[in-house]
Amino acid sequence: MSEGARSSTVIPAEVARFDAWSATWWNPQGPMRPLHVTNALRLDWVRDAIRRHHAGRTDLSLLDVGCGGGLMAEPLARDGLRVVGIDASAGNIGAARRHAGELPALDYRVGEPTVALRPDERFDIVLALEVVEHLDDVPAFLAQVAGHVAPGGLLIASTINRTARSWLFAIAGAEYILRVLPVGTHRWQQFVTPAELEAAATRAGLRPLQRLGMRYLPLLHRASWTRDTSVNYLASFARPALETAA
Repeated sequence: MSEGARSSTVIPAEVARFDAWSATWWNPQGPMRPLHVTNALRLDWVRDAIRRHHAGRTDLSLLDVGCGGGLMAEPLARDGLRVVGIDASAGNIGAARRHAGELPALDYRVGEPTVALRPDERFDIVLALEVVEHLDDVPAFLAQVAGHVAPGGLLIASTINRTARSWLFAIAGAEYILRVLPVGTHRWQQFVTPAELEAAATRAGLRPLQRLGMRYLPLLHRASWTRDTSVNYLASFARPALETAA
């Protein structure tokens, strides 16, 4: 692994911000309301993607990187997957653990991948949802998490495109005008284009599978899939399975 892949990709100010918001994670009417709405849409898609990609398998492991308060990790663990959720914010992990209670299939850990995971840990599914736009080195992060995707495994990432439209809707509209997100949630310069995300994943040994956009209507608090990836989008990637011996 390169020196860049070993170094931290986490921005301390981002961790502090999420620590401050951690008590609100499971309040569907609080500051995290947009995330609850979009998470419901993504959860259904992730479940379908797992069924398609790992058809017939029931012994699956999943890593949720940047799991926040556990909005995705917990229901997937209750589905029967063996789930590890990691987050650099101790406040987020505390909120996730309190809500999950004693759930044997769910293991929450504090720290970024190089700290919270053993180098040899591999997972059938790796999630990185609403994470990369809060980092300072996306290629290094993708190299880290791709190393934990098992052969034949799946990586699913969602983030925000860096366009004029995303600045208008995700920052000016959502944070300053409509106030559906706390001011300072996002920084436009840290948004990641689909081409940048795909290039980083490809360099990390993953193969692009699918990309789709997501539309969120803040006044109605509704989310839906769309072909338009100019604001929010989701992308999936696969690690090739090991070749069988001749």
